[in-house]
Amino acid sequence: MSSLAAILDFVLETSARLLRLLALLQTRPQWPGSELAARLEVTPRTLRRDIQRLRDLDYPVHSLPGVAGGYRLGSGAALPPLQLDDEEAVAVVLSLRSSAAHMLTGLAEASLSALTKLDQVLPARLNQRLSALQHATVALDSPEPVIDPALLTLLAAACRAHQRVRLNYTDRGGTATQRQIEPYRLVSGGYRWYLMAFDVDRADWRTFRVDRISEPEVTGGRFVPREAPDAATFVGAAVTVAPYQYQAEVLVHAPAAALSGRISPTSGLLTPVGEDRSLLRIGAHSLDAMAFHLLAMGVEFTVVKPPELIEHLRHLADRLLRAADPRPGGREPDQNPGEPPPP
Repeated sequence: MSSLAAILDFVLETSARLLRLLALLQTRPQWPGSELAARLEVTPRTLRRDIQRLRDLDYPVHSLPGVAGGYRLGSGAALPPLQLDDEEAVAVVLSLRSSAAHMLTGLAEASLSALTKLDQVLPARLNQRLSALQHATVALDSPEPVIDPALLTLLAAACRAHQRVRLNYTDRGGTATQRQIEPYRLVSGGYRWYLMAFDVDRADWRTFRVDRISEPEVTGGRFVPREAPDAATFVGAAVTVAPYQYQAEVLVHAPAAALSGRISPTSGLLTPVGEDRSLLRIGAHSLDAMAFHLLAMGVEFTVVKPPELIEHLRHLADRLLRAADPRPGGREPDQNPGEPPPP
């Protein structure tokens, strides 16, 4: 009986050590063998045996050459068990629940399946936290079109492999065209995805809304990557400034970090100018909309251009002063607000 108990203890100890070893291999790209053995409190010989046991279980643990040597966990046919801390587990579950509710076409079913598996193994303390969050939150239905994740996967793979893509694209006016592109980067703009690519026929960089792309086809031809602009800046300018009739540059009397919560990446481009100033680039189809956006920031600003916006703000300020005057009719438009009204 004692012999059987000793065997069971050995098996349990070895199994627990293998799980710790697998968890450590997942935390870093590579581990020196000596450091890994020290973390597990085993000899190098025992470490080599444990590495072989993982390989026998089809986990691709690669040996690294060199004086120090080491190990790296590669990609295999199956996903190894992941060990998450409390905050990581909560973050994963919340992300899956968001995806299950909306976002990407075809992703809800996979998200629900993953959630079911997680709910079965989550500790009670985490289930209580997540239950409270689920009970207290409601998701609004988004009017934005959803995106097939297979489309994102195809475009991402083409970006990585430098493969040309032929696709159909419908612009904001409803005109459909066929494009041949060299995809460079996918950019997430909150509830929308954009593709920055070089348009071969137009010989220039372009921004494509992914939900307007249809029938993409990898042509098989590879291209040599060109010198490209910064993807985030390029796409940001394309969606916040370029499409609009009026485009403005405004010097905001506040640091960019203080404005990040008030100006989203899809509503304006912020560039730091010194420690307490920022340059804001925005666009709008009307001067009224642009003025409202600037006033809603709640900070001082100076319009650099265009002149039409400067003049419009002057007229708007005069209207606001008249509206704030409690006297019948307010003050006259040409009256100096610092002088008393004429008798």
